[in-house]
Amino acid sequence: MGTRYHSYVCLLLLSIIVNQLAARASADDARPNLLLILVDDLGYGDLGSYGAEDLDSPHIDKLVKQGMKWTQFYANCPVCSPTRAALLSGQYPDAVGVPGVIRTHAQHSFGYLCPDVELLPAVLARARYRTAMIGKWHLGLGSPNLPNQRGFHFFHGFLGDMMNDYYNHLRHGFNYMRLNGDEIHPPEVHATDLFTQWACDWLKAYDSDSPFFMYVAYNAPHSPIQPPQEHLDRYHARHPDVGDQRAGLAAFVEHLDAGVGAVLAALDETGHTDNTLVIFTSDNGGAGYFGADNGPLAGQKQDMLEGGIRIPMCARWPGKIAAGTANDRVALTMDLFPTLCHAAGAEWSEDIDGRSILPTLLGESQPPEERFLFWVRLEGGKRYQGKRYYCVRQGPWKLLQNDASEPLRLVHLENDPQEVTDLIDSNRPVTERLRRALEEHKAACASVPFRDEHGRGPNEVVE
Repeated sequence: MGTRYHSYVCLLLLSIIVNQLAARASADDARPNLLLILVDDLGYGDLGSYGAEDLDSPHIDKLVKQGMKWTQFYANCPVCSPTRAALLSGQYPDAVGVPGVIRTHAQHSFGYLCPDVELLPAVLARARYRTAMIGKWHLGLGSPNLPNQRGFHFFHGFLGDMMNDYYNHLRHGFNYMRLNGDEIHPPEVHATDLFTQWACDWLKAYDSDSPFFMYVAYNAPHSPIQPPQEHLDRYHARHPDVGDQRAGLAAFVEHLDAGVGAVLAALDETGHTDNTLVIFTSDNGGAGYFGADNGPLAGQKQDMLEGGIRIPMCARWPGKIAAGTANDRVALTMDLFPTLCHAAGAEWSEDIDGRSILPTLLGESQPPEERFLFWVRLEGGKRYQGKRYYCVRQGPWKLLQNDASEPLRLVHLENDPQEVTDLIDSNRPVTERLRRALEEHKAACASVPFRDEHGRGPNEVVE
């Protein structure tokens, strides 16, 4: 009797375990893969789907048509690192120690990502996602702020801010290319092509039963504006009257578009397309001084004007997100953190600032939010003097400055999309409401350090 009972109990436990594993596998099969593509300094008007008439971006445009296009999506900052910190933390960048650009020289670096903040890949890894990052990291050069230490199971890319040359991949003469924790020396192939190939290779080699989160972050079209010669030649042949600066930037975007197309083709080839939520966006607005076009928006990269912070964004999830749709809901980069977690069924532990926009993506009712939205940038040099400058928005009202020496001014975006007329004196109640909210935000983030305990920036190798 005892032996039979023992056998029965063992079989029962085994059955329970098998059923649990089967249920877990079934749940994993039901959850989408996640592909997040982030490009660098792409202007609001530098895609055909966003109004560009002097360049071709067929692959990204097709992605836009296959899903939902956003017309009021914003980067969390008009420059690189803060937006990336917001993307991966779901919080305002100054709340996690990155109010400015993380650079390779300590004296010019204005960010240090808080080591104790749980990032998006770590949250998804806890939810049994396999996490991979390809491309530009730009959130630290050393421990504890390396991709594999912050939740990515796999990293193949570039730790630094920008490359001085897209073919030798160096920054100030130093090599920041890594495969996981190892320094690597890729061939002198254009970095956009390298990142595209590495992303495709990872997708084609993926053999896990778990869903994946892959973050592909391109350096392009950030300066130096360096399209491959064959792309530039083809562009000049089609547009002989376009000036050299604009031609270079446009050819650079076209080359980037081809790379994005190859990654999406790899999704098709591996059978992942139908169960993958793809999000495409940029880290800030385009640099007009390098030939970028921000369409109808005033301003450019570095500005708190719309051209500096409003960016292209689209999302595709076949059968879930209706194709050919558009939405004007206001959302920020930090909102992608809870959105991706929401889609994945992953729970995060931080009290984050971002709000999920998944209901809107799925065509469900999502009431508008009259939340205050904040932007900040800390920068040095003669223009910025090591000070912060800010922007705050609620509804159509926006209180902003473009550098720390400029006084705040108030604009109404619906009535004045070019942000020309300062209404600060004629709308004192609005001004004070926005100013008070901004002061509260500044106070809440005031104690967050942007350098480590040694006074360094990204825990960098000081050159």
